[in-house]
Amino acid sequence: MSFGHGTGPPVVAAMKPIVLVVAGHVTRDAVPALCAELETLLSAPGTPPVPGGAPPAPPGPVVCDVGGVDRPGLAVVEAVARLALITRRSGRQLVLRRVGPELQGLLDVVGLADVVGLGEPGVQGEPGEPGESGGPGGVAEVRVPGA
Repeated sequence: MSFGHGTGPPVVAAMKPIVLVVAGHVTRDAVPALCAELETLLSAPGTPPVPGGAPPAPPGPVVCDVGGVDRPGLAVVEAVARLALITRRSGRQLVLRRVGPELQGLLDVVGLADVVGLGEPGVQGEPGEPGESGGPGGVAEVRVPGA
């Protein structure tokens, strides 16, 4: 007797966070592409229906890994602000992961540290965590052109 490997209950699968990895030197010209990538991830099919007509689980956070950003500046701050707006419009919250001290300082100065969720200081959520290794499952890595 053999049982197929299931993917888990639909509610658990729906709670898997969307992860956007931003790396390289972010310029103002790259911000619209980052926003478009996030909108694509948010509109991607894959949220399975909940059995029995039960109400769906509330949407989980959108995790943005910024640990690979080179020379954070105001363009990154603009990107974070716009990504936060997009996630709020979808009923979710943007959570930044692996925020360096330079970016943390910029976010504090402009008041965005209070708007977005910030992961713990230091190395939190390394890219090699299970379920966040790239490919399917709501994970996208965006490398800024020319970086």
